[in-house]
Amino acid sequence: MAFTRASGVLLHPTSLPGRYGVGDLGEWAYRFVDYLVEAKQSLWQVLPLGPTSYGDSPYQALSSFAGNTLLISIDQLVEDGWLLPDEVATTLPEFSATHVDYGTVIDYHNGMLATAYERFKANPGKSEREFSAFRHGNRAWLDDFALFMTLKTVHEGRPWVEWESALALYQPAAIAAAHAQYADLVEQYAFRQWQFFKQWFALKSYANNMGIRFIGDAPIFVAHDSSDVWGNQKLFYLDKQGNPTVIAGVPPDYFSADGQRWGNPHYRWDRMAKDGYGWWIARLKAILSMVDVLRIDHFRGFEAYWEVAASETTARNGRWVKGPGSAFFKVVNAALGGLPIIAEDLGVITPEVEAMRDDAGLPGMKVLQFAWGEISAENPFLPFNHVPNSVVYSGTHDNNTTVGWWKDEKEATPAMKDHIARFVGHPVEEPHWEMIRFAQASVAHTAVVPMQDLLGLDEHSRMNTPGRESGNWGWRMTADDFEHSAKARLADLTELYGRTPSEKKLEDDDES
Repeated sequence: MAFTRASGVLLHPTSLPGRYGVGDLGEWAYRFVDYLVEAKQSLWQVLPLGPTSYGDSPYQALSSFAGNTLLISIDQLVEDGWLLPDEVATTLPEFSATHVDYGTVIDYHNGMLATAYERFKANPGKSEREFSAFRHGNRAWLDDFALFMTLKTVHEGRPWVEWESALALYQPAAIAAAHAQYADLVEQYAFRQWQFFKQWFALKSYANNMGIRFIGDAPIFVAHDSSDVWGNQKLFYLDKQGNPTVIAGVPPDYFSADGQRWGNPHYRWDRMAKDGYGWWIARLKAILSMVDVLRIDHFRGFEAYWEVAASETTARNGRWVKGPGSAFFKVVNAALGGLPIIAEDLGVITPEVEAMRDDAGLPGMKVLQFAWGEISAENPFLPFNHVPNSVVYSGTHDNNTTVGWWKDEKEATPAMKDHIARFVGHPVEEPHWEMIRFAQASVAHTAVVPMQDLLGLDEHSRMNTPGRESGNWGWRMTADDFEHSAKARLADLTELYGRTPSEKKLEDDDES
């Protein structure tokens, strides 16, 4: 894919304002599109959009095909007639405007979605045909996912390996019987997905028509407790009971002295290769129908991945195992007719990983928080070492905010601060704006800034701290933030450094 010079903002929809405890795909999502247009941006980057589970991480979703139904706009359900205003108002808790309390939010939203389904079931009308078409068109993943969620509900949320053996091991007779026994609940979970995708594609259509493209995100690995693994057990390293034998993670690094023990089961790449990576191609097609460009998290795992025995309590004791490499991307490129993909190439990167990335023609990532300290011509994150085919960030969802980073001398040491001051030629008073300027001025074709950096927020607004089991993914912006002076400053820098969308660029994008 040919990338044009562009600029965007990283903001997950859960971080939008709104009165229902979590950002959603309703009014404020459309207002954010308008905000991006006014700030002369052309990209909105989001985190993975799948349904979250324990820990609320979008990187440990219950499905890599389904949508997160917490993002369904309650107001839109009222407008569509599936909910009544009084039903919404009389049960609405006092939600925080600045943080997502997931427990309370999940209970409220699930109650509203159940009520909406009951009204649909009682009065389907013309919508029944649309719903049936949705179920038919997505049956390849939706049948498994709706039954998976149904069975988790029946089993009080327990992981699938703790269900009865016949269901856990996906035996055909047991699966058919469960579909028949729980048909109504299965239909309800399908209904929720229908509503999510209706709302998502309406938002995407609005954004694209306004010149805004979405950058999506997909973790290379999928959660063990997911419909992906449950319905495709032969594609993963599992024992006879369905438990992982080896799991994913990364060795000790910048983020954690013990490494990161993610717990995801590893793929049986040999089996996937035999059917032409069919599961992966279906997954990428589904995600790329939802977004315009896709960032693949932990891209280096396609070249070699860190394998840890499932019995290990940390990721320290593991080994590197070769992945499918460039052969995978050649097959995927042939199937998709192009690769609108960004490679997250951070961490332990070898010449082999770089060769795989470059062979596929994919842009990598440059994170400016990693650039400072030692003055080295070899540091790839320093602005003068950026390359055109890359995407530059002030920070990512896994980093501290730039202001929080600057305040913490373990993260931004005095030597780093001195390096930046020498680099810009004056004392640093607004570290976040220095980083934003570096990003906009970079030769990298794409620059993306987290919303927290635009607003100059500190560590209390950090999205995720890797290795921390709870308390992540909860930050929300407020309605007042839409009027912050950052919007005009970003527009000015975007124009100054030639990243403003133009009519010709938009026409070229449409043609591609």
